[in-house]
Amino acid sequence: MPVGTRYVKRLSSIGVVAVLALLASSCVFGPITGPGSSSLTPQFDLGSVGYRRTEFFLAGQAASYAPTAPLGNDGKWQVAPVSKKAPFETRFIVDTPTDPFKFNGSVIVEWNNVSAGADLPTDWLMAHNEFIRRGYAFVGVSAQAVGVDQMKATRPDRYSALSHPGDSYSYDMFTQVGQALRNESSRLFGGLAPQRFIATGESQSAGRLVTYINAVHPLVHVYDGFMVHSRGAGGSRLSQDPMPEVTVPSPASIRDDLDEPVMVVQAEGDVIGSNLGARQPDTPKFREWELAGTSHADAYTVAVAHTDTGDGNGAVRMLGFMREPLNAGCELPINAGPHHWELQAAFYHLEKWVRDGTPPPSAPQLQLASTTPVVLARDRYGNALGGVRSPQVDVPIATLNSINSGPTFCRLFGSTTPFSAVQLAALYPTHDDFVSKWLTSISKNLFSGFLLPEDATELFNAAAATTIPN
Repeated sequence: MPVGTRYVKRLSSIGVVAVLALLASSCVFGPITGPGSSSLTPQFDLGSVGYRRTEFFLAGQAASYAPTAPLGNDGKWQVAPVSKKAPFETRFIVDTPTDPFKFNGSVIVEWNNVSAGADLPTDWLMAHNEFIRRGYAFVGVSAQAVGVDQMKATRPDRYSALSHPGDSYSYDMFTQVGQALRNESSRLFGGLAPQRFIATGESQSAGRLVTYINAVHPLVHVYDGFMVHSRGAGGSRLSQDPMPEVTVPSPASIRDDLDEPVMVVQAEGDVIGSNLGARQPDTPKFREWELAGTSHADAYTVAVAHTDTGDGNGAVRMLGFMREPLNAGCELPINAGPHHWELQAAFYHLEKWVRDGTPPPSAPQLQLASTTPVVLARDRYGNALGGVRSPQVDVPIATLNSINSGPTFCRLFGSTTPFSAVQLAALYPTHDDFVSKWLTSISKNLFSGFLLPEDATELFNAAAATTIPN
């Protein structure tokens, strides 16, 4: 059913003038109750961790954007909405604490990743334990056509009404979701009163966010802060088929004239893959962390995140994957590094930055052995030097790398090469020696702000439960 028809059918009783006024903006439908359940339902019961999930549809008219001046590498892009708009209807999911007193007032709004051909809330997967224990609300937005089209094709009973006019309109759709979250917050958040809205996107979605921040955000000011996670050197296209193609410069900095804070988190492979083009210095409104021993995606995202309820078993499993690495069909077993825990610390600091103006700690960059090509400097065990540190790289039991190859996304999964029994015995004569060194590193990173107390406890307990060096 066309979007306009849906509006009129549902709203004709309120009068022609009111309907026409509403058609000029967007309209939220829901909660959606059936048939079936949301396509983003996790593999564990959200109720078991004190959360509930609801789903909504948003319909309206979206604009695309065109440059009004040449787009430069500094990211200070000037654009304007194109006058002709396109109808759309998309969906978003909302997670909220069941106990309203646990809500911290902050909402993470994720631009869902569609690299695998379907909506995936990758930052929720990697950092949901932090969101849940700290009482955030979370929103996952289906901003791009691939995700909407996949839902319609595989779940027509629930999603046949959705309609996406193309990714040229995705930026305005993301804005309109944010505006709806603000304008109808009590309804959409079950009576809660959000105070802060932080946008996030990972990988392909990080590229969309770079373009959104540089071009669209200065026009609309919907979000209070941004997490740009695993970006490339540039941004995504501002406009594309069926609209005129408008690419953006690469490399492209995130503009430095914003009032809202921006945090960039990069895995080893992101630094190498961007050929250093994404690097930019910290400012009063910008922070960038480069994470030693990490890959773009890893064993946590593949095998642990979907079922991790924050009970500590995730750390036990990940430490196990450092000793007996996960084979995901790639040339090498995939990375089992500290990405998940460090991203959670980054979200904690970004929220605090938005909340009270306290900036995250600055982090050293990863050290380089070569800039052409980009090669990271590594210690005698093969682990990266510099960057955000962790016990996984400073008290190593394996070499953690960002390099791998093989089918599909293997190049993003990095690798893990366990140390031999002889190497472990030489490094850690006794189990107590290993645990003591692991604890020293945990304490150092906790003090530096790159690890959170709950995660420090989780990692310590996981190390204590091992039999290393045996």
